[in-house]
Amino acid sequence: MFGKVLIANRGEIALRVIRACRQLGIRTVAVYSEADRDSLHVRFADEDVCIGPAAAANSYLDPKRIIAAAEVTNAEAIHPGYGFLAENAEFAEICEECKITFIGPNGQMIRQMGAKSQAKNLMRQAGVPTIPGSDGLVDSLDQVIAVADKVGYPILVKASAGGGGRGMRLAGAPEELETAFNMARAEASAAFHDDSVYIEKVMINPHHVEVQILGDNYGNIIHLGERDCSIQRRHQKLLEESPSPVVNDDLRRRMGEAAILGARAVGYRGAGTVEFLVDNEGNFYFMEMNTRVQVEHPVTEELTGVDIVVEQIKIAAGERLALSQDDIKFRGHVIECRINAEDPARGFRPAPGRITSFHQPGGHGIRVDTHAYAQYVIPPFYDSMIGKLIVRGNDRGQAISKSLTALDEFVIEGIPTTVDFHKWVLTHPDFVSGHFDTSFLEKHFREEMLAPKGEPEQTGTKG
Repeated sequence: MFGKVLIANRGEIALRVIRACRQLGIRTVAVYSEADRDSLHVRFADEDVCIGPAAAANSYLDPKRIIAAAEVTNAEAIHPGYGFLAENAEFAEICEECKITFIGPNGQMIRQMGAKSQAKNLMRQAGVPTIPGSDGLVDSLDQVIAVADKVGYPILVKASAGGGGRGMRLAGAPEELETAFNMARAEASAAFHDDSVYIEKVMINPHHVEVQILGDNYGNIIHLGERDCSIQRRHQKLLEESPSPVVNDDLRRRMGEAAILGARAVGYRGAGTVEFLVDNEGNFYFMEMNTRVQVEHPVTEELTGVDIVVEQIKIAAGERLALSQDDIKFRGHVIECRINAEDPARGFRPAPGRITSFHQPGGHGIRVDTHAYAQYVIPPFYDSMIGKLIVRGNDRGQAISKSLTALDEFVIEGIPTTVDFHKWVLTHPDFVSGHFDTSFLEKHFREEMLAPKGEPEQTGTKG
């Protein structure tokens, strides 16, 4: 086992990794930008190193600064968390060259799955169902037209290096193709420095369901069930739950087997997530694979009792998986609400600033992963997440009820948050009945539903 791990991240995920390391008896090194000097991950790590100014490009996204911090502190391994350098193949290879263990898959695996078009082809060859579309990248408008004529409208032009909904443009008719093609390439180039795109047929109102996997260095791969991530806005996840309301035992088995089949195709190691779209007939199709721990990993941890981050570290240290597929049992139902410093009444506009009062809920089956506290300032430079509320109940109805109680107890004053938004979701009849899909917000949510009554400006939110 490692003696010391550097955490190349910030916020709640950095704290999450610190806790896992402590459980394993590993010392930790926190890196931080000047904007994060007062962050809790700096306080609770055994050592800390300032790696630069607030701008992520000059701190958390700079491999040289991260490696230098690891070398000066004699860290044996680096945990990238999620975001930043977590799916950067070049960074994983730099770590290997510097004799520092990257806690995650190797650069080749990241690269194979990071190129969405290539990943889709690999999955197809492995026998995993894939969404109809182009066989690879499309370089010209003529190719786009040919694919669209073959699979039918509507279609998506998607960035091969994309993620989080960036570099995606919809074309519902032939006259929209050229604009969609040009805009997707331009956005992909700006966001990922790679303007390559491919084509997929649009699935009408599907569920977004992902399968959590773990794989070691010895060919052992298991799945930990699915998470439903259909409550999202502009392809950004807002609420996750497990089990999925649309997945029965047979579909769970088939999706799990497909996820393992895809992981085996690349010899995957570490924690990862295979994401699928599920249609109204129960057919599922590979969408992408995330080669890192997910924001929503606590959902699966609470459902199965498996500490995914601990297992991730053990795998990177060369240990065999101590779990078999038969060991994985599902307990009740789990819901996660992402609590962000955003104003849903104003288009989910980011709302950085000082938290003047902070109280998090507790009780049986209630977990809060957060780095926030009273008087903490949410910086404007990074993701707006304040924390995650994870609730487990005996069944879905109880999980919803307990989540609403916990949200009522969540006090965050001084800045707008998404607490009231989650209350709205959890009480909506279509969500309660399980009759929802990825178009849920588009169909039902209007900003004025959460606007303060009689007040032109919002000054704070009390959850």
